[in-house]
Amino acid sequence: MSKLREELLAKTAGVRSTAERTPDASRRAARTETAPGMAGALAVAQLRVQELEASGANSELPISEIVPNPWQPRRIFSEEKLAELAESIRETGLLQPIVVRRAESGYQIIAGERRWRAHKLLNMETIKTVVVECSDQDMSVLALVENISRDDLTDYEISVSLRASEQEFPNRTRLAEAVGLSRRGLYKYMAFGGLPDFITRDLDLNPTLLGSNAADAIVTSLKKHGDEGIKAAQDLWSDLVAGSLDQSKFAGAVGALVARRGSRATATDRKIEKFFSGSAQAGSITKDVNGFTVKIKAGILSDVQEARIRQVISELFTGDPS
Repeated sequence: MSKLREELLAKTAGVRSTAERTPDASRRAARTETAPGMAGALAVAQLRVQELEASGANSELPISEIVPNPWQPRRIFSEEKLAELAESIRETGLLQPIVVRRAESGYQIIAGERRWRAHKLLNMETIKTVVVECSDQDMSVLALVENISRDDLTDYEISVSLRASEQEFPNRTRLAEAVGLSRRGLYKYMAFGGLPDFITRDLDLNPTLLGSNAADAIVTSLKKHGDEGIKAAQDLWSDLVAGSLDQSKFAGAVGALVARRGSRATATDRKIEKFFSGSAQAGSITKDVNGFTVKIKAGILSDVQEARIRQVISELFTGDPS
């Protein structure tokens, strides 16, 4: 286990969830709550970046040879904020170099992707860097704690980061402790991994479509309804994307559509045959997906007829099953 992860786990191991420590359940609206230990985890990550900077070598590298952190979950960067940062760099220059590590082809960003993107907006060819040695484990955790702490990061993006970093921890309990999440909160983020491909493809393009609560509810609904649930979700998904179906109601809408289709199928497959005693209807035989039902009106059968029916049923369903 890397030094950074040891520090993260030590820093947050005894932290209780937000729900246990504070009465304010709306601290982060529409998001699974994070524990106060997240601030500690972020502080440790920032210290680690400072350690890397102190041990690295200053350099000026071509923009074209640098790529983002491969564990970077963020899909959306505010164009307005990037433009503001670019204008600041144009006026005053880059005050703090970005931190990178060597990769098989070029360099990967450890810290400073927004500064790198701002340089690209300015069509600058080079950027000031600090080149350091950094393991895959540290790269994944640094991306995780830096991004999960930001309020503008979507639940889907947090989920991507958590799932990418999961292998760096012995189990999900320790992962939850390290980032200040309750175990239930962590599993809600992980629910995104159970969504069908047609949903995750759209989330990659627009991660604001679903929050973790909605994703968790959808996965539960799809597990309950199976293939019919998948079909219903496919038919309803475009309504959610268009904004005509609220994400909080999507799972319920899937269940309702499956039920309606099941009712229609049952009605279509039902066959009813009536039988008569003279000119009066004596009863009916109904066959559908739920079973085979014989109904006989009260007072129609004599004792002898009832005895014969019982005998026939007994002969059909008793005896050697082979």
